[in-house]
Amino acid sequence: MTTTAKRPLDGVRVIELGQLIAGPFAGCLLGYFGAEVIKVEPPGKGDPLRGWRVVEEGTSLWWRSLGRNKKSVTLDLKQDEGRALAKQLIDSADVVIENFRPGVMENWDLGPETFKESNPGLIYTRISGYGQTGPYAQKPGFASVCEGISGFRYVNGFPDQAPVRPNLSIGDSIAGLHAALGIALALFEREQDDARAGQVVDVALYEAMFNLMEAVVPEYDGAGVIREPSGTTVTGIVPTNTYRCKDGKYVVIGGNGDSIFKRLMETAGRTDMAEDPSLATNAGRVEHEVAIDAALAAWCVTLDSADLLQKLETARVPSGPIYNVADMFADPHFNARGLFEQVEINGKPLKIPAMAPRLTGTPGRTDWAGEDVGTHTDSVLGDLLDLDAQSLASLRERGVI
Repeated sequence: MTTTAKRPLDGVRVIELGQLIAGPFAGCLLGYFGAEVIKVEPPGKGDPLRGWRVVEEGTSLWWRSLGRNKKSVTLDLKQDEGRALAKQLIDSADVVIENFRPGVMENWDLGPETFKESNPGLIYTRISGYGQTGPYAQKPGFASVCEGISGFRYVNGFPDQAPVRPNLSIGDSIAGLHAALGIALALFEREQDDARAGQVVDVALYEAMFNLMEAVVPEYDGAGVIREPSGTTVTGIVPTNTYRCKDGKYVVIGGNGDSIFKRLMETAGRTDMAEDPSLATNAGRVEHEVAIDAALAAWCVTLDSADLLQKLETARVPSGPIYNVADMFADPHFNARGLFEQVEINGKPLKIPAMAPRLTGTPGRTDWAGEDVGTHTDSVLGDLLDLDAQSLASLRERGVI
C-alpha cells in the first residue's frame, strides 16, 4: 500500500532504541507521518513486545501495528562492535529515541554528550519513568506505577474501593505522545535556529500523566480541595454519566449544558426537573446530582439502548454507546473515516488502526506492517554504513547482528 504522497516528516531519520511501548509508540507516530524510523533490536527474539498478548505464527499481532513503517536492524548493544555501529547510525540521524533506565546509554557511551560534536543537530529523546534527574530518576518506571504516582489512578474508580486502571498501558502511550510532540517541537526549533542545534527531549511517564490532571493542582492549592474518585461521573459537572438500558447495554449521556439539560429532562418525561429553577445551572445541578442521576437511571432502564439513543439524538442531547472492538468494526462512521487500514501478513489480510491526527494536505499512512526481526539489517548497514557482504557475514557469525 506504499504511495509517494508527501508527508510532513519526509527526510527525517529516527533511530529508535526503545523497547515495548512508550518509545516504540513515539517512533510509530513519527514513521506514520513520513520519518524514516530505524528500529534497533537485540539479535534473536528482538523487541519483547513481539511476543506479547495474541501471537500468530510466532509474532504478536500488536507488533504488526506498533512496528509499522519501521526498518528492523539487529545490533547487540552489549558488545563493543554493536555499540560502535549504533553510534554510526545515530551520527547519521536527526532524532534518537531511547527508553532505557537513566544512565544505561551513558554506560554504553551512547548518551547525548557523546554526539555533541559529531552530530550537534541531534534531537536526543529520552523516555523514562521519572525523568533523567531528581531523587526518583533511578527507580523502575513501569506505566502502572507511574500512573499511580501521577495522581491519575487516584481519581479513577469508585469511592471506598481500590483505584481502577484501564485495561491498557495508557501511561506508556501518553508518554509516547508527549515524546512525539517534543520531537516535533524540537525539529521546528532547529529549523528556526541558524546553528541548527539539537537538544534533549526528556519525557517522564509520571509527568505525561500528570499533564492530564486538569484543575487538580490549582483546586488543591487555592481551595484545599482534593479531587476524589467518582465512579462513572465527573466531579462538579452534572449530569454526565453512564446508564444501563433495558437490553443490558450501557450508554453515556452528557447533559450538563443548561439548555441541553432542559431538553434531556423533557425527553425523559421529567418536565418538573426541566422547569425547576434550582436545576437551571450547573451549580444547582451539582447540589441535586443524586436525584438527577436517579431519575435518568430510572428512565434509561425502560428503553433498549438503540431506542434511547434515537430519542436523545432527536432531542440534540450528546450521547452514545459504550463500544467494544467488534462494535467499532461494524460502525459506519469508523469505516467512513478510514480508521482501519489493511495490511498483509504472510499473504493474509490484517486490519490495524489508522493513526491521528488527520492532516488534509500531508496525511500519514501505513506503508508496511511490522516486519520480522532484522529484516532490514543488511540493507540499512550496507547503505548507511557501507558494510559489504563479507563484513556483514562476519558480524553475524560473531552475534553482533
